[in-house]
Amino acid sequence: MMLPDFSKARVLIVGDLMLDRYWGGSTSRISPEAPVPVVNVNSSEDRPGGAANVAINAAMLGAQVNLLGLVGDDENAGLLEQRLTSFGVNCYFTAVSGKDTITKLRVMSRNQQLLRLDFEQSFAEVDKSAMQASYEALLPDADVVILSDYAKGCLAAPQQLIAAARALQKIVIVDPKGTDFAKYKGASIITPNMAEFSAIAGPAKSESALSEQAHQLKQTLALDALLLTRSEEGMTLYSGQSDSFHMPARAKEVFDVTGAGDTVVSTLSLAYGAGCSLPDACVLANMAASIVVGKLGTSTVTATELAIAQNEQHRNNDTGVLSQDKLSVALAQAKRRGETVVMTNGCFDILHAGHVSYLEAAAQLGDRLIVAVNDDASVTRLKGPGRPVNNEQRRMAVLAGLSAVDWVVPFSEDTPQRLISELLPDVLVKGGDYTVEQIAGGQEVIANGGQVKVLHFEQGVSTTGIIEKIVNKDREKPTS
Repeated sequence: MMLPDFSKARVLIVGDLMLDRYWGGSTSRISPEAPVPVVNVNSSEDRPGGAANVAINAAMLGAQVNLLGLVGDDENAGLLEQRLTSFGVNCYFTAVSGKDTITKLRVMSRNQQLLRLDFEQSFAEVDKSAMQASYEALLPDADVVILSDYAKGCLAAPQQLIAAARALQKIVIVDPKGTDFAKYKGASIITPNMAEFSAIAGPAKSESALSEQAHQLKQTLALDALLLTRSEEGMTLYSGQSDSFHMPARAKEVFDVTGAGDTVVSTLSLAYGAGCSLPDACVLANMAASIVVGKLGTSTVTATELAIAQNEQHRNNDTGVLSQDKLSVALAQAKRRGETVVMTNGCFDILHAGHVSYLEAAAQLGDRLIVAVNDDASVTRLKGPGRPVNNEQRRMAVLAGLSAVDWVVPFSEDTPQRLISELLPDVLVKGGDYTVEQIAGGQEVIANGGQVKVLHFEQGVSTTGIIEKIVNKDREKPTS
C-alpha cells in the first residue's frame, strides 16, 4: 500500500481548543514547606492541544486544514492562533467574552510529568451561532469533517454540524467523549477508546461479545463504522453487518500517550479523505499511533516518519514464524496491497538443497510465500517413530531464515486442509507427483478464484534418504 497524497485532503476540524503549556527544569531537593519536589524552571513551551493538536497533526501530514472552535478573549487565544498559523492551519476562532482559553500547564522534570494545572471553564452554554455560520460557509470545500470532542462544551450539541455535513455527503469522523454517544448519531465513523466504549456499552467478557456490542452501537447510532482504539492491544475496526478487522499495536517503546488519539483521528481522516479504503486508512492510523507514543508530550507524525515506519513494517515486522491469528492479519494487509500470496506445506525435518530449490521456485509464483509446517506429533504420525529429527521450533526457525520465505505457520492435523481453507492463498503449491485433485485444500483455493500448482522436487535428494545414508555410514564404522 502506497501512502496517499495527503495534500489532496481538505479537512475541516471543529472541537475543543486548548493550549498545552510545558514548564521544565531540574529537581534535586524537597521543599521545606511541604513534602513536594522543587522544580527550578528553566524552559517553557506552548503547544496546541485538543482539537488544535488534531489540526497540527493534519497539517504536518500535508493536508489543507481549516479549524473552528471557541476561545477566550485573552492572550492565550492569540498564542494558540499564532502557533497554529505557523504550521499552515487556517484558524476561524470565536472569541467568547468572559471566558478563558482552556490551558493545561504541565510541570516536567527529567522527562517526567510532576504536576498538571488546568485553567478551564465549560463552553457548553455559550451561543454557538457564529461558529455554526463559519462552519456552514467552509463546509462545501471540505472532503472530510473531524469533530474533536474533549467534553469542554464546544461540541455539547453537535447534531446540527453532523446533519449539515451529511446533507452535503461529507465524511464525518468523531473522536467522542462522555457517556452520551447519541449526540453523534448519523456520523460516518466514531473512534472511542476502550474506556469510553465500555462506559457506553458495558464490559465485554470475550472478543465475540465485544464485537456484538460494537456492531449494536454502530447500528443504534446509524454509523458506517466504529474504530475502537485499545491501547496495548491495538485497534479494531467494526464495519458492515458483522465485519471486524483487528490491527495489533506496533509501538516498541511507549514514552507518553498524550495526544495519541488526536494522531489516530487525524491520520484516519486524511487517509480516508485522500482516497484510501477504510481498512487501509485504519492501518495507517495504527502505524501513526505507534510512532507518536514514542515521543514525549503532545506530538505529531510526519508523512516521512509514516513512510519509514511503513517500509520497516513491510520488510520486518510482519515476517517470520507467526500464529494463525497473526498470519491472518498480515495476510489481509498483503492482499489489500495487491500482493499475490503463495502457500505450501511440509514437514521439512532436515532442510536440504531440494527443499531450498523448491521453495525458491514457489516464491517466484507470487509476492509472498507462506510455509505451513507439520507440528512434531503429526510428523511422528506420518513418518513413524524417531521422527522428526528436529523439533518444530527449530524447523520453523530455519525456514524463516530463508530469503524466499515470508511467513511460517504450524499446524497440528495430518493435512493442512483446514488451515488452507481458512487462509485461502492466491496460489497453492505442492511438491511431488500429485494431481491437483489430491492436494489438500486445493478445491477450496480454486473455488475462491485461486490456482493450484505442482512443482517437482530436485531428484536424488530427500530427508529419508539423508537419514538412511547417515545411519548406513554409522553402521559401516569399524568397531574397536
